[in-house]
Amino acid sequence: MAVEGGGLHSHTHKKVMVAIDENECSYHALMWVLHNLKESIGDSPLVIFTAQPSPYRYNSFPFSIGSARLYCPVSAAPEFIKNVEEQNKKGSSALLEKAKTICASKGVNAETISEVGDAKQAICDAVQKLNITLLVLGDRGIGRIRRGFSRECEQPLPS
Repeated sequence: MAVEGGGLHSHTHKKVMVAIDENECSYHALMWVLHNLKESIGDSPLVIFTAQPSPYRYNSFPFSIGSARLYCPVSAAPEFIKNVEEQNKKGSSALLEKAKTICASKGVNAETISEVGDAKQAICDAVQKLNITLLVLGDRGIGRIRRGFSRECEQPLPS
C-alpha cells in the first residue's frame, strides 16, 4: 500500500545501507532494518558495509626523559603489515557473510561492501558513491563505527 507524499511504504523504494562492525549494536541495527524497513527496501538489495582498519605503517613508542615525553616512530615490517591486512580482510569477510546470511533468512537480498580506511570517511564516501537514501548505524558500544561517528559526519549526507 502506497502512502501519498513518499512515506515509508511508498512505491519509491529506499536504497538503505547498514554500516556494521564487530559490536553487538551493529547486529541490532541490522535486525531493526530487517524488521522495520523490509517493505520500504522492496526489491533493492540492502547494502551492508564494513570498514577494515588500515594497518598502521608506523607505530610510536613513548619514553620519558625527565619530565619530557618523547615519541619514537618505528616502521613495521612488511610481513607484519601483510599479515594484519589479511587478518582484517578475513574478519571483515566473515562479518559481512554472517550479516548476509541473516538477511537471506529474513527474505532480504543483501549486497556487501568492505573498504579499507577510516570508518567515518569510508562510510561517508560509500553513501555518496552509492546514492544511499538511508544510512543506519548502531547506537551504542565502542566499535570502530562509534569511534568514527562520535558526534557527526563531517560531510553532510546527500539529500
